[in-house]
Amino acid sequence: MAGIKMLAFHDGKAKTDAKMTQFAVSKIAIGGDHAGFSMKSELTPLLEKQGVELVDCGTHDEQPCDFPDLAERVAEMVLSGRAERGILVCGSGVGVSVAANKIPGIRASVCHDSYSARQGVEHDDMNILCIGARVIGPELAMEIVRSYLGARYAPQPRHQRRVDKILDIERRVQNGEYRSASN
Repeated sequence: MAGIKMLAFHDGKAKTDAKMTQFAVSKIAIGGDHAGFSMKSELTPLLEKQGVELVDCGTHDEQPCDFPDLAERVAEMVLSGRAERGILVCGSGVGVSVAANKIPGIRASVCHDSYSARQGVEHDDMNILCIGARVIGPELAMEIVRSYLGARYAPQPRHQRRVDKILDIERRVQNGEYRSASN
């Protein structure tokens, strides 16, 4: 099924620009800093071979760069709808996760196993997967990415209640209800 073009009908005419994939989503924003560049470079052709359309948000080489910039680019693509989900890669996965989670509407998580990647989407509506290139290898990373992309949010009442509470916390933060001691 991977890479097979699917007919999409619009205005009575068949189009073949939409790709069918084995995954729940077909368009992903991907980004990584210099520590994640090599793994991002390995994941990209594997995902494209599976029929996933990728938006590469950088970096494009191993020159030192700042992971918050890349996390922001991927998050913006997801929030704007130009990508259905995102993948971020840095040395540990932690830095990009912390940065991405500062952006309202983003639910990013470090996952170094397939169960967490799948469960994070199914129960928590995770929209950005964060991976540590210095923690796991490319084969495990691809297995985790497959689990993440194959999962769908399954809003059972208990899961939706919890996601709604997360959204309420975001709303209260945006309304200024939380202030740090330094402000």
